[in-house]
Amino acid sequence: MTDHFDLLISNGTCMTPAGRQETDIGILDGKFAAFGDLTGAEADEIIDAKGLHVLPGVIDSQVHFRDPGFPEKEDLESGTRAAIAGGVTAIFEMPNTDPATTNETEFQAKMTRAAGRAWCDYAFFIGATLANVDHLAGYERAPGCTGVKIFMGSSTGGLLVADDATLTAVLAAGRRRCAVHAEDELRLRQRKKIADEAGSAHGHPEWRDVETALSATRRLLSIAHSTGREVHVLHVTTQEEMELLARHRHLATVEVTPQHLTLVAPDCYDKLGARAQMNPPIRDARHRDALWRAVDQGLVDVVGSDHAPHTLAEKTASYPNTPSGMPGVQTLVPVMLTHVAAGKLTLERFVDLTATGPARIYGVAGKGRLSLGYDADLTIVDLKAERTITDDRMHSKCGWTPFDGMAVTGWPMATVIRGIPVMRDDEILGEAQGKTVRFQDTLRGEIDFEL
Repeated sequence: MTDHFDLLISNGTCMTPAGRQETDIGILDGKFAAFGDLTGAEADEIIDAKGLHVLPGVIDSQVHFRDPGFPEKEDLESGTRAAIAGGVTAIFEMPNTDPATTNETEFQAKMTRAAGRAWCDYAFFIGATLANVDHLAGYERAPGCTGVKIFMGSSTGGLLVADDATLTAVLAAGRRRCAVHAEDELRLRQRKKIADEAGSAHGHPEWRDVETALSATRRLLSIAHSTGREVHVLHVTTQEEMELLARHRHLATVEVTPQHLTLVAPDCYDKLGARAQMNPPIRDARHRDALWRAVDQGLVDVVGSDHAPHTLAEKTASYPNTPSGMPGVQTLVPVMLTHVAAGKLTLERFVDLTATGPARIYGVAGKGRLSLGYDADLTIVDLKAERTITDDRMHSKCGWTPFDGMAVTGWPMATVIRGIPVMRDDEILGEAQGKTVRFQDTLRGEIDFEL
């Protein structure tokens, strides 16, 4: 074992695969190189983590950074800067940009946009359409591709897989787990009058009701079973879906968002109006309680922010002309740590939902745990720190958060990516040095092999 490291993390409480341990961490060449009592070891840089908890780097597996197409809302630079400010070390970005990420040209253009601008590590989804079904199996194996994203409900441009025939073709084309937004497009169109007549965002959960989500999830699971394709159901919002998904764990993994675990209707619409509008919608306490039961019972695999910013000008239009989505990548960690402080979940479960879980379900190579040889990604937090989330703290271009004014307990104090501290004490450090996330089933030819 070397006695000189690039970075030494000392005196922290570390969330290791073996549990909480008071241990030092030595980092060399961007990897975890040693754990244990490293008193006397030398390092180019030392972070004294006394009184802090050292977590595997948080992976936000669902963000929309609006780049290209909507620079006034967000871009890859500002979105990843918001990520590291919030303790997030890697992001998986969605394809509903303009143009949409549905072919090799647009995927590689997005990779080029990220190079030298992304503050954290990154990967991108390819969007499924009727037009690109024959190419999806190849696209999903491109370096830097998280996998295929399916929108069963309306989205940007041609990113819509609304009918069973197209959904079957998409799920039959490829092997990697698909991420799915499950809302029934036909039912949404049939019920659009409800939104048109509602007069405010209070009508959003009525228009996009429980059956809209449940029907789509039921159809998805049936076709996933017939094709043998594994799926990841994003931002699940209803008790009924959770009960259904519990019977199909051999096929489906499950995501929930901090928004759906924290906000509740109708209060959020009373307070925030269209700022609380997202798809699927924030629902009432019955469903929020069901999501927490699913977290407690191990049914939920991942918490993702579904960071989807819009400008305040757009959000102040008349409903239903207001766009759905809200920012969240910077607030994921403090909001969820506040639930830890309140006893809603353990810190171990937080790590599983935000690091180990995303790495497991998407087959991330070398991230998601404090383990020798893994990328030295760390989210270092103060579980006792009391702060208030405010709009003016946000690095996102949209400049607001639905959690403005929320008192939180637990705060990210440092973000370390591949052994490089990129945020400490709310200060962004150095230059953007994000790299492409690697995936286990696409590694051939991507990395050097040495015995």
